[in-house]
Amino acid sequence: HVQLVESGGGSVQAGESLRLSCVASRYTLPMNMGWFRRLPGQEREGVASIYTGGGDGYYANSVKGRFTISQDSAKNTLYLQMNALKPEDTAMYYCAAARGLCGGTWNNQRRYDYWGQGTQVTVS
Repeated sequence: HVQLVESGGGSVQAGESLRLSCVASRYTLPMNMGWFRRLPGQEREGVASIYTGGGDGYYANSVKGRFTISQDSAKNTLYLQMNALKPEDTAMYYCAAARGLCGGTWNNQRRYDYWGQGTQVTVS
């Protein structure tokens, strides 16, 4: 069982930056790691994804050019660098892990097997 713990959320002004972190425990195989978010009153949506076995990240159109997903495999930590934040980025952000490569289905939350508890990001 993989445990995921997010941190780094907070309240910022529009245009500022935040970096979210997700520490994953107890996995050794390559996994597909993703960030999702739930905006108020909406369904959870995919933000970005990366395969720990290598390759480029995937991004939602709404965050391309502003957000960057990365990993530190030595620390089993996933990051989401969020720049130029907008009020519409306000959401609860979740880290997720899927066994195997998701590829084009990276933003399908049903592909993911493990979820963190979420960290709130508020942009005003």
